[in-house]
Parts: sequence; structure tokens; C-alpha cells
Amino acid sequence: MAGHRFDVVVLGGGPGGYVAAIRAAQLGMAAAVVERDALGGICLNWGCIPTKALLRSSEINHLLGHLDAFGFALGEATFDIGRIVKRSRDVAARLSGGVAHLLHKNGVRVFKGRGRLDGPGRVAVEGEGGPETLSAPHILLATGARPRGLPGIAADGARVWTYREAMTPPALPSSLLVVGSGAIGIEFASFYRDLGADVHIVEAMDRILPAEDEEISAFACKAFEAQGMTIDTATTVESLAPSGDGVAAGLTGAEGAREVAADRVVLAVGITGNVEDIGLDGTGVVVDRGHIGVDARMRTGEPGIYAIGDVAGPPWLAHKASHEGILCVEGIAGRDVRPLDRERIPGCTYCRPQIASIGLSEAAAREAGHEVRVGRFPYLGNGKAIALGDDQGLIKTVFDAATGALLGAHLIGTDVTELIQGFAIAKTLETTEAELIETVFPHPTLSEAMHESTLDAFQRVIHV
Repeated sequence: MAGHRFDVVVLGGGPGGYVAAIRAAQLGMAAAVVERDALGGICLNWGCIPTKALLRSSEINHLLGHLDAFGFALGEATFDIGRIVKRSRDVAARLSGGVAHLLHKNGVRVFKGRGRLDGPGRVAVEGEGGPETLSAPHILLATGARPRGLPGIAADGARVWTYREAMTPPALPSSLLVVGSGAIGIEFASFYRDLGADVHIVEAMDRILPAEDEEISAFACKAFEAQGMTIDTATTVESLAPSGDGVAAGLTGAEGAREVAADRVVLAVGITGNVEDIGLDGTGVVVDRGHIGVDARMRTGEPGIYAIGDVAGPPWLAHKASHEGILCVEGIAGRDVRPLDRERIPGCTYCRPQIASIGLSEAAAREAGHEVRVGRFPYLGNGKAIALGDDQGLIKTVFDAATGALLGAHLIGTDVTELIQGFAIAKTLETTEAELIETVFPHPTLSEAMHESTLDAFQRVIHV
């Protein structure tokens, strides 16, 4: 059994783990990554990146169906679901190879295999080349998360899918039942609907996208229904059973119990951290509801053990994981680090129309005791949106009435996942309405709607 010594060992090569290892190497530490599957983790291989490739294809299909609005005429367009899936997988493979290159370039050793804690300062790796032992004073757990199921209901990979099967369908189902309306469920609903499938969304909460501001949720619901989706809120799935070539789903909602049929079902009801079989028994690491507890510097209850990313709890976002990884290793290196403020983490959903948000919703701001000023500006008043043919959208901003501090921003419409970064920078700089009002926004751009929303909050809006 070979032994290897490092300053930092990272379990997991996802967007938190590989970024942490690279930053550790930049700071002069000997770093290693243990990864049992493909580098880049779920995000790069089965999440963030390949789903965006799929959504790009479905967006093109939608545009092809509306070419007349832009002055074009074309015969009936067709698509090949196999080629759409292959492009998505090729994109993921290309980027996974890029991560391997970056790790090599920075001198980070990669150990392929399953790693687990093996006593203080040690990691045991079971890989293709046999067992190995790595030692380091600092070990980062970046093992990610996996989909949750429903009580008594599990994905079978054939008729009832998780995200993996939904990303690689052998054929396009004619109808799809999506259970859960968070970002993952809504993105799959949007992808399949724009390719022509009948989509039915079921959400246990009283509105879809329950993590978003209520106005954005309502706007999204109307947009999706206008696209032909069926949406049931305050509804639970009690059973899923094979029926012919599809699935019969037993639902319970305001109308009572009923049964609906679908070719396939996607379960998108949340995730739980990968905390099993990584050697936590006998350590001071605390696991609560499937996630590892950490302090502001990502330290667990066991000296020398840290946790970052999805396994360390919400929000379950790749950019949050990467930021935590950098924060963690810079703390290890003795740098003065600023704790992560979760109100400054933007969230994005890449459906059509796109959704993005940061900070407090209007309701959350009021519940926190703020007197608020709220601004709104519709895409209908934005010249660039009208020129693009995408004039359905809304920018909503929430400010503290006393200080003018930007408390939150909530966006729905084309390209808002790019626009949100402007508000993210504003929150990081602790911007008030004064700086946003005085900022010169270029014309014609969608970003002008951000300016107008701010102006609206302070009774200075121009174009409404």
C-alpha cells in the first residue's frame, strides 16, 4: 500500500473540490483531488453545463417555430433527439477534459477512486490501481449530493426518471409529468415542452418556484401555462404505477384524489448530501438532515476536516461551492477571509423565460422588519426586448426605505441570468439606490430595465 503526503486533500472533483485544490496549489500548498467518477462533478457532467446545452437546442426549436415573426419562411423543421443528447454529452466531456488540464497545469495530483476518511489526517482511496493512503493536515469534503425520492416512490430509470435519465432520453416522450417545480424541475419542463411534449407540473407548495419572489412565481406560472403546460400546485403525488407503456400517477390536491397518465415522470423534489461511506463515523463531524454542519470558514466539528458545496447545505449552487472552496483554502493558508453572505449569492433558472434573483424577496424583506421601496419595470417598456421579439419579462427591485440599500432583485425574461450579475456586484459593493440611479446604462440594452426598476422604486421611472 503506497502512501502520499499532501498539505490539502479534497474528496470530490466537482466545482467546489477542483477549484479549492487549484487555489490551494496557487497558494503554495501540495494538493490532491480524489474523484470516483468524471472530473467536474455532477454540475459539469450531469447538471449545470449539459442541461444548458439541451436547453439551447430546445430554444432553437422554439425559434424555428416562430420564424415568420422575424420575416423568414421555412419548411417544417425536424430534430433528432439522439443528436441533441450527443451534443450535450460532448460539451460535458470537453469541459471535463478541461478540468483535468487545469489540475495538471497547477500541479494538483488526481487519484481516481472512492475516498473515505481513515483516521486523523488520512484518506483511504480504493481505485483501479489498488488501495492507496493519502495523508494531509487538511481534508476537504466536497462529495456533493444526489436526488431525493418521495416516500414509497423511487425512480426506476425506465419510466420514472431522475435528472440523469431526463438528460439522455432514448426517445422524446409525448407526455411528461414533472414532480417538483424548483430550478431542476422547471428547466426540464421547459426543455421538453419546447421540443413538443405535453408537460404537466405538480408542486406540493401553493405556488411553483417557491424559492422565488411571489410576483416572479406568478409571472412564470402564467408564461408556462400560455406555452401549454398544465400546472397543479398544492398537490402531492401519492403513487406511481406502470400503465401500458407509461405511468399512472395518483394525485391529491384541492380537487381531491385523481389519477393522471404520462409517458414518463421526472422526480425533481430536492437533493440530499453524499455523507454515507466517507468515514464520518467516530469523528466530530455533525450531519443534520443529510448535510454536514460547518462554521463560517467551512470547518466541521472535527479538527482538520472541512466541508464545502452541496454536501455542506443550501443553496445548492455550483458558484456557491466554488466560492466556499476558495474561502476555505485561503483560511487554511492564514489569509483574512470574509465569510460568505448568502444574501449575495445569485440564483438562476434557465427555463424560457429565464429567472434570476439575489437577496431578499419583498415578503422576506418585510418579515425581516424592513420598510421597503419596491420598483418594477416590464420588458414591454424596453426597446431591446421588443426588438428581440422577447417582450415578456419583469425586473423587480427591493430597497430599504430608510437607507436605500439594495435588499433584493428578482428578474424574469430573456437573458436575465446574465443581467443578475449587475445586481450581484451592486450588493457586494453595498450599493444604494443613489449609485444605481447615477449609473449610466447603455442603450439599447436589456440592462436599462434594471435602471428603470430602480427609478420606479423612488418615483422617478421614465418609460412607463
